[in-house]
Amino acid sequence: WHLVSGHISALSCLGYSFVGSPFISFLKSAVISLCGLPPTNPKTAHYTLEGRGVTQVKYSDFNSNFFLSSPRKPCPASSSSDPPDPTPLIRVASRSYDLQERRCTGNMTGAEQAKYERIPTDESEAQTLASADLDGIKSHRFEDVPGVRRHLVRKSTKGQVVHVGKDHKEPSTRSQKKDRTPHEVFVELNELIMDKNQEMQWRETARWIKFEEDVEEETDRWGKPHVASLSFRSLLELRKTISHGAVLLDLDQKTLPGIAHQVVEQMIISDQIKAEDRANVLRALLLKHRYTTITTPKHQPGQSKSKHELKLLEKIPENAEATVVLVGSVDFLEQPTMAFVRLQEAEELDSVLEVPVPVRFIFVLLGPPSTNMDYHQIGRSISTLMSDKHFHESAYLADDRQDLLNAINGFLDCSIVLPPSEMGGEELLRSVARFQKEMLRKREEQGALLAKEPKSQKEKDDPLQRTGRPFGGLIRDVKRRYPKYVSDFKDALNAQCAAAVIFIYFAALSPAITFGGLLGEKTEGLIGVSELIVATAVQGVLFCLLGAQPLLVVGFSGPLLVFEEAFYSFCKGNGIEYLTGRVWIGFWLIVIVVTTVALEGSFLVRFVSRFTQEIFSFLISLIFIFETFSKIGKVLTAELLLGNGTISVVSVKVLGEPNTALLSLVLMSGTFFIAFYLRKFKNSAFFPGKLRRIIGDFGVPIAILIMVLVDYSIRDTYTQKLSVPSGFSVTSPEKRGWVINPLGMYTPFPIWMMFGSVLPALLVFILIFMETQITTLIVSKKERMLVKGSGFHLDLLVIVVLGGTSALFGLPWMAAATVRSVTHANALTVMSKAVAPGDKPRIQEVKEQRVTGLLVAILVGLSIVIGDLLRQIPIAVLFGIFLYMGVMSLNGIQFTERLMLLLMPPKYHPDHTYVRKVKTLRMHLYTVIQLVCLAALWAVMSTVASLAFPFVLILTVPVKMFLLSRIFTAREMQCVSWPIH
Repeated sequence: WHLVSGHISALSCLGYSFVGSPFISFLKSAVISLCGLPPTNPKTAHYTLEGRGVTQVKYSDFNSNFFLSSPRKPCPASSSSDPPDPTPLIRVASRSYDLQERRCTGNMTGAEQAKYERIPTDESEAQTLASADLDGIKSHRFEDVPGVRRHLVRKSTKGQVVHVGKDHKEPSTRSQKKDRTPHEVFVELNELIMDKNQEMQWRETARWIKFEEDVEEETDRWGKPHVASLSFRSLLELRKTISHGAVLLDLDQKTLPGIAHQVVEQMIISDQIKAEDRANVLRALLLKHRYTTITTPKHQPGQSKSKHELKLLEKIPENAEATVVLVGSVDFLEQPTMAFVRLQEAEELDSVLEVPVPVRFIFVLLGPPSTNMDYHQIGRSISTLMSDKHFHESAYLADDRQDLLNAINGFLDCSIVLPPSEMGGEELLRSVARFQKEMLRKREEQGALLAKEPKSQKEKDDPLQRTGRPFGGLIRDVKRRYPKYVSDFKDALNAQCAAAVIFIYFAALSPAITFGGLLGEKTEGLIGVSELIVATAVQGVLFCLLGAQPLLVVGFSGPLLVFEEAFYSFCKGNGIEYLTGRVWIGFWLIVIVVTTVALEGSFLVRFVSRFTQEIFSFLISLIFIFETFSKIGKVLTAELLLGNGTISVVSVKVLGEPNTALLSLVLMSGTFFIAFYLRKFKNSAFFPGKLRRIIGDFGVPIAILIMVLVDYSIRDTYTQKLSVPSGFSVTSPEKRGWVINPLGMYTPFPIWMMFGSVLPALLVFILIFMETQITTLIVSKKERMLVKGSGFHLDLLVIVVLGGTSALFGLPWMAAATVRSVTHANALTVMSKAVAPGDKPRIQEVKEQRVTGLLVAILVGLSIVIGDLLRQIPIAVLFGIFLYMGVMSLNGIQFTERLMLLLMPPKYHPDHTYVRKVKTLRMHLYTVIQLVCLAALWAVMSTVASLAFPFVLILTVPVKMFLLSRIFTAREMQCVSWPIH
């Protein structure tokens, strides 16, 4: 047959056509008789009409293929003078190579395993291609005599038509597509380079987990992650190569040699390379890989991973699948050749990646060095595309080449082209980022309908939704939260919970001591540090055992301090016993909270918008800052006016000494600046991350310790110290005991005041309600991904009932402290280690349990026995902590930012939504209205009507709902003030 085919080729070159002639039947009969094959049924012949006059005649029962063509152009004479030995003819007849597969010009989408096994070389031979006689192997296995090689396969036209027989069935590939679920993608770019020994090898030059990381050539180390910037031309070249190159989807191969061979075969079929270049291309694809900072790239089973691998694997998601990009220039090719491969299943390929990640996609681009194509930039382009969420999802789901091209077009639609002009500074690029955000927002709107479905499901579990039944919300909170009570203790068996206990203990003890000292001054020692520590411990323990959201930290707050001062002044001015009045307020508090919970009143927190919450938060910070400078001012004034006279700062008269005011100012300032800069040190670049976090989290205790040591070392200057009684006793044993008589301790309590206490009780309830419910909303926001749920009704009931009962023992009321609760939740948050370099860490889970809060409350209670140590703390140090709490609380408040914008020219305004979407004058008008409300609150607080402060605060809700809605449009209100999440 080799001899005959050579003559056929020669005659074909002279213009003869043998298609459909009796000569074919003669040739068929001759070969059948030579090979001893059974006679052929002519009905099983399949005729395939290809473009450009090439006709393929396929006889399926002969298990071989014959090509006879009438070319348009004369071809050189074939060399058929040296026919091979006839023995391999039987091998050719017994081993078929289905030409239907070879006709798929770059669009092979996963044929059957049996078909892939019929390949020119098996895997063992492919590994020795450097020394194999590939042309000899190929000519023995196929009818690929050099004389007729160029006539075997011609590049098909786009509109090719295939005619098959009735009994022919096209192999189905749908059933073999197993997993098309998009996974996270790790992309590695390898380029073909010449090493020091003048040998070609693949070298890793860049990688993508989410952002691009490049290998710095001079230092041979990884650079900083950054957003990839691509040239527009490289994207167009990439689209062009994919439109004309080889695309193999759902390729069923397990090893690199098998994949490489199928890629090369498809390149030949798609007329990208010549058949004689097969060996060189295969050899190039199978060259060894070199990696950065890795000495042993091979990942053998059972081999322990290096430190670099473990560190990198932590950044890669567990279910990630890799994309390998191979680009480079070679001398033996005349034109660029490309192949895009998607494997049917992800496979770990030895010596391909720097880490053992299963490979799903392979992109190959080889070409001559003389072309004007930039292989490096095209490799970066396809790597960036594969790291893009939308494109790699399309690559997983693509059925053919056109789906990939459509995905590239979608990527281009959301890309920005910068003109080739000089940039004066980074400020000019802000408009670029803003424009891209708008394009991305439009792309995300396509999935808006899908996002509404789970939202409707979530609303069914909304803890603030009313049931319409008495105590319906409370019952639902109990049913939702208490079945997970046992897991609240099991989930605490974690090292992170143990570390959180130590941190939150200092975070809870510092405000207890600080507020206790100030409360002792406001109430002239009736309620002080001892009472506040005991209340924090007892109410904290009971709330952690009974509450629905144990992440909340119960504590004293600034607004409650203001109310305590106002109520004490009222009682002192009217001759009413302060502690007895608190007992009756506590009684009415219980009545009010039971009524509110019965009516499911917690839903009212929905009406508390950002407008009110910002005023409330800013007011708390302002109270802290004002109290600090007010007390330091008293110390300075006392020394300047009295000299060596007596100073009364916290209701304890002491003998003033020189430099007391100066040292107090130094202690206050030192405490503030140490705590403040240690907090900023947490986000600096010094020291490892864990050490920075420890130093930043314990900044307040470190600042207190340093300043106490400074004060202790200066013996010749007096400073006011914290007043703490010895042992378990009240702050002023001569004035009160642990139990308060509801009818009066020294004089009978007025009956009218028993009923009149309902008004101050309502005001206290407003403060506790707002701070507790707002804190619960902040802690339970969806970004934290809490799974056990919250209970607004149950938490409010427990906190208020505990506070009302505590008044009988002369203990202060408590609320869910916002800053401490958020700190507690952050300390128990587990961040995902699989974070792309340069990306923000994502929350993996939050340890929702009761043990940390329980242990913190117990430790705070035990602190009462360290009174000797607490008495060494100067009051000025507590002022510094108060100033720190006030300044840090201002961070993140939009009202604070807009106040600063009042003093800023518009061209320096930041790129925020409320700046871009709202006119400057109307934004300032909104800020001024908030400022007026804040001033009104401060004025009420500073007068004899300070008891009405909570009532004035709650009036800001209707101001926003009815007044601002008439002044500002709905769009402006949405940009400036939206409901709290």
